[in-house]
Amino acid sequence: MNAAERLAGDFPDLSGMPIARQLHWQRWITAAAILLLLAAIGRAFANGQIEWSYVGRFLTVPVILQGIANTMIMAVLAMSLGIVLGVVIAIMRLSSNPVLKTVAAGYTWLFRGTPLILQLLLWFNIALVFPTIGIPGLWSARAVDVMTPFLSALLGLGINQGAYTSEVMRAGILSVDTGQYEAAQAIGMSRLQALRRIIFPQAMRVVTPPLSNEFIGMVKATSLASVIQYPEVLHNAENIYYANSRVIELLIVAGLWYLLVVSILTPLQMLIEKRFARGSVQTLR
Repeated sequence: MNAAERLAGDFPDLSGMPIARQLHWQRWITAAAILLLLAAIGRAFANGQIEWSYVGRFLTVPVILQGIANTMIMAVLAMSLGIVLGVVIAIMRLSSNPVLKTVAAGYTWLFRGTPLILQLLLWFNIALVFPTIGIPGLWSARAVDVMTPFLSALLGLGINQGAYTSEVMRAGILSVDTGQYEAAQAIGMSRLQALRRIIFPQAMRVVTPPLSNEFIGMVKATSLASVIQYPEVLHNAENIYYANSRVIELLIVAGLWYLLVVSILTPLQMLIEKRFARGSVQTLR
């Protein structure tokens, strides 16, 4: 008998004894408190001055459906503009040219440092600064005619999004190992060719999750365009409750549509992330 066996013989055999389970009273108390709170909120909505028949009636009226269509159109176009601007600004931030770096940093500072609703209002009222816009000698028009609610919302949302997207893209580019740049240079690729063929494809697995979240945020941010009369779903809901005074019912209708859209986009986001992360995902066990 070795020393380990002699030492083990000095202690009783515990293998057959039952294992006492720890009672997590704090978890049960917290869960009960949350359920009581949710029940109280549900009871308040159920017994409040809400005509739920109006919610069902206005959920699918044409003006609300047109509003959600306008919301998605604006979200897609503004996000596309934001991604294009974000890529350009990110490349400028990483440039060795001090002028380009300064301009890019100033753009990011300006549009991230001011509220989005303020930028929307400025674009919508830009005619007070520039009465006419156009190309000298070729084309010109009154700014008040050009800056429609649609164009003002697109520029306001897209340019603001570009400032945030540029930081996401810059982080994705910096995440790629410098050896990839050196390998591209070794085979004679230019900087832009290396970015397009080698760097960006590898950076996509890093930037896809935050960009997907930014798009979901953009869908909700379009509601701010209601202040400049863009007919998205919240604006159309407001027009209805101004007429029938069913404020909370129409706000619930708009909220349900936002929840539906986000619920559809979330699994799509997961599929896109999975597609770009193939070969690099580490499953936590």
